Amino acid sequence: MRPKICLVSSPGGHLFHLIKLKKWWSKYPHFWISKNSIDSKTMIGNKEEIYYANFPEQRNIINFIKNLVLAIKIIYREKPDIIISSGAGIAPPFFLVGKLLGSKLIFVEIYDFIKYPTLSGKMIYPFADLFIVQHKQQLKSYPNAVMVGNIL
Repeated sequence: MRPKICLVSSPGGHLFHLIKLKKWWSKYPHFWISKNSIDSKTMIGNKEEIYYANFPEQRNIINFIKNLVLAIKIIYREKPDIIISSGAGIAPPFFLVGKLLGSKLIFVEIYDFIKYPTLSGKMIYPFADLFIVQHKQQLKSYPNAVMVGNIL
């Protein structure tokens, strides 16, 4: 059986990280969750299925709750086998719902944060099925992560 993949990302560098993994995810049925922005539409493309989340998402409790409700609706309807993200604040509500509904969770910590972990990374690390880092120093914050090196 081919797994269905949900790709969750804020626009910008986080989204660019997931786009760089296209050789992997493009082989499988997939859909996106991102921001309704020119950046997201341009990088993802108009042939992809995209759901739009509520922004700003970072440190915004109202939009976190809205995105949690949205995550329940989308994840329940789509039933992805795998949810993958590199952040930012959009990821935690979708990962939480995905975990509760049985999806496997993959998080890629962005390369930019070597000295300190990201807030999303800290929230997701305890329950991610696979947590990927790109620099060996990130293993100090995430000792059970898998270091793959720079994906860019």
